[in-house]
Amino acid sequence: MKFFSFPIIQGQDQNGGDPYLIAPGVLAYAVGAALVVAGLFMIGQPARVVPPPVVSTSAAHSAREIIHGDTSKKQIIFTFDGGDGNQSAQGILAALAKHHVKGTFFLTGKFVEANPALVNQMKAAGHEIFSHTYSHPHLTDLTDAQISDELTKMAETLYKVAGISPQPYFRAPYGDRDDRVRTDAFKAGYESVYWTIDARDWEESTGETADQVKNIILSTAAPGNIYLMHFGDTITGAILDDVMTTLEQRGYRMVSLTQGL
Repeated sequence: MKFFSFPIIQGQDQNGGDPYLIAPGVLAYAVGAALVVAGLFMIGQPARVVPPPVVSTSAAHSAREIIHGDTSKKQIIFTFDGGDGNQSAQGILAALAKHHVKGTFFLTGKFVEANPALVNQMKAAGHEIFSHTYSHPHLTDLTDAQISDELTKMAETLYKVAGISPQPYFRAPYGDRDDRVRTDAFKAGYESVYWTIDARDWEESTGETADQVKNIILSTAAPGNIYLMHFGDTITGAILDDVMTTLEQRGYRMVSLTQGL
């Protein structure tokens, strides 16, 4: 039988002890074996996605619902829901940039999955991104566990795409919420945000025009108003610059949700 032979190198203990012998081949063999074992252990293991940081229910201020901002200041809060199309997205972002306004976006998890570059564009511009659930369901039709799952899945999706959390605010799809939904959301670390005025841009498909939407906003403008608007129409992106210009001429300042509360 033939045995492997390795060159022997003599070394000296740094503490002045007895000389020791090193067999480089043996050392390399041992290290290689360890790496092979580690590799075999990892084969077949599922890829792990780092989950979003756990946030306690204290992330939400209370189970109350926000329907307007600070009414003592001449400020307007425009909020934009993204659950389907993104036709107005670039027009909205351009108007916000032109007027140096931080926007507030309520996005579904499915919207985030379908528009990762757009979501990261919002993040890079410093805009606020909050939850609009994962799949845009009627929350009052769901169980407590299903409501929690909708919020959790959206948070995981946003964290995976953009590395941020949507807490502490959420907006119920269709505005469909009640005390139970708000309580469930609060337990999950979210505070419900409704709106003061629905600009009705989402009714474009049934005949609502840009002039009508603009008139709704300008005729109802008041300190602290929160306006509901959307990505999935062509109206909002087309009129937002003009609307902001007119409001600024009236002495209003446009702010984000967190700035305006």
